[in-house]
Amino acid sequence: MVKQSWKEKGFVDEPVDSSLDLKKEIRKLCQEKDAIILAHYYTTGDIQDIADFVGDSLALARKAAEADAKVIVMCGVHFMAETCKLLSPDKTVLCPDLTAGCSLADSCKAADLKAFKAEHPGYQVVSYVNTTAAVKALTDCVVTSGNAKKVIDSFPADAKIIFGPDYNLGNYINSVTGRSMLLWNGGCHVHEKFSVSEIVKLKAEHPEAVVMAHLECKAPVLAVADVKGSTATMLKYAQEHPETRSFIVATEAGILHELQRTCPNQEFIPVPPEVSEGSLGCSCNECEYMKKNTLQKIYNALKEGWPAIEIDADVARDAVKPIKRMLELS
Repeated sequence: MVKQSWKEKGFVDEPVDSSLDLKKEIRKLCQEKDAIILAHYYTTGDIQDIADFVGDSLALARKAAEADAKVIVMCGVHFMAETCKLLSPDKTVLCPDLTAGCSLADSCKAADLKAFKAEHPGYQVVSYVNTTAAVKALTDCVVTSGNAKKVIDSFPADAKIIFGPDYNLGNYINSVTGRSMLLWNGGCHVHEKFSVSEIVKLKAEHPEAVVMAHLECKAPVLAVADVKGSTATMLKYAQEHPETRSFIVATEAGILHELQRTCPNQEFIPVPPEVSEGSLGCSCNECEYMKKNTLQKIYNALKEGWPAIEIDADVARDAVKPIKRMLELS
């Protein structure tokens, strides 16, 4: 039975014996309940270590679509768990903490997008995967940072497109395709904090380092980056260039775990967030929503079978279509 206190907090808030080896117990529960754990690169290293699969949004979507386990534990943020449920509607999809949201998803409400579409008849909607199921239901095709250009290139050159909610990603795609898509003015609160000045400082200290930046960063940051792309793009580049000894990385700090694990002989330097005068800075830039995933919450979610994602049937029917279209094009 789901307790009211759990619903109010958005996760199973039950004490766990401190003597338990949570990693071992989680794997045991996965075996007992026929469950797999999917984790995004931005989760903490201990979660990535116990996951059956770690990836970016595109890879996680593909994995969810082909998963044969009865239960999927999505360690990321809420829209990722929704995507898993849309692609595997007959499976139980657990989200360890329902309050693990996303500033990008929050920046585009379904009602606002519906009104914007009405103001622009004849336009198709391409939505970043960082959106709610309700927004995806109003969308013609979904993209990730890893496949956005490829998907947009599949549209006729004269297609009228509304792109949202990530302004920076849309602006980049416009610049490399020559299109003039209408852009929603949303942004990732993590990637918005990166600045050219911080990168310039690090480059002065590490002149041989290659600068890698996520496409959710602002245009001036992307302009000084040597490698621009998704987290998977950054990983692939580092793995394929062992001769490069150091990298300056402008994305959420969780990716450093996988970079260091797969490229132990290379140095990865996180770009710190830009801070206002007089405030205390930190050496890396983290998403507090991703960090809401913990081993204890995963253990309790598996043990109790909650929080489980539920999506209105009518919304789900329409929302899964643009995701499947994306996967077909990728």
